Amino acid sequence: MRKDQVPQDDGKMLDGKTRDLYYVLDENGNYVQALSQGWDPKTTVLQQAWDDISEHADEARKAVQSGEYSPIYFYMEKTQMDLKLVAEYTGFSKGKIKEHLSPAGYAKLSAGERQLYEETFNIEAGSLDKMI
Repeated sequence: MRKDQVPQDDGKMLDGKTRDLYYVLDENGNYVQALSQGWDPKTTVLQQAWDDISEHADEARKAVQSGEYSPIYFYMEKTQMDLKLVAEYTGFSKGKIKEHLSPAGYAKLSAGERQLYEETFNIEAGSLDKMI
């Protein structure tokens, strides 16, 4: 790709917060770096992915509100964290986290354990309990 062919479509989705780096050919045939504001096909795919994540989070919220799961389930879906990653952040075993995903297991959490989950999900103190 030549430097003048770098896509500069309106990257609305990321509001100019990020740009893509491309290695392109300049007028002398040398590779140089060039930044792109966005590319419509990429923006479309990213938006579809975020819509899918949002849909999963909404389904998780309903499952929490119906008493099927604890709020930890919702935040795992919202932040795209699996058991292994939550275990690495919290220090809890995957089995313990599975236990905390049930409303009964969640009810047994200490204030310190809840705080650790809130820090892991980067949410305000007390946010876990506000979902119930």
